[in-house]
Amino acid sequence: MADISAIRQGLATNLGTIPGLRASAELIDNPTPPIAVINLDSIDYHGAMQNGLTTYNFVVTVIVGRAAEREMQRKLDAYCQPTGAQSVKAAIESNRSLSGVVFDLIVVSSSPSGNITINDQTYLAAEFTVTVFA
Repeated sequence: MADISAIRQGLATNLGTIPGLRASAELIDNPTPPIAVINLDSIDYHGAMQNGLTTYNFVVTVIVGRAAEREMQRKLDAYCQPTGAQSVKAAIESNRSLSGVVFDLIVVSSSPSGNITINDQTYLAAEFTVTVFA
């Protein structure tokens, strides 16, 4: 079974390849956009006998910037593209074994048009669902 902290760090490393986007392997109190924050959503333990496969489901929240700024929507659109230098999906899947930490991973979906409030400030954000097989 893979170490959850190592998976988080591997995801953050992959996300760190996107120019201008910071990535945090752990939840932080006061994020400064643009930033991707990795959160463990659920774990399915019995994918194979004798702990042969554990499935981890992560939610990567990309906080772009203040919701009132028009350019933030364009930035969010770029992060939600399936390919390209700004693509969150492409960055996460660029090293699908996280340098040997896991068997495989896939970005399953994204929900790109949400607002998130942090310290009384509303930001534009998207959530990406990532399934990791270890």
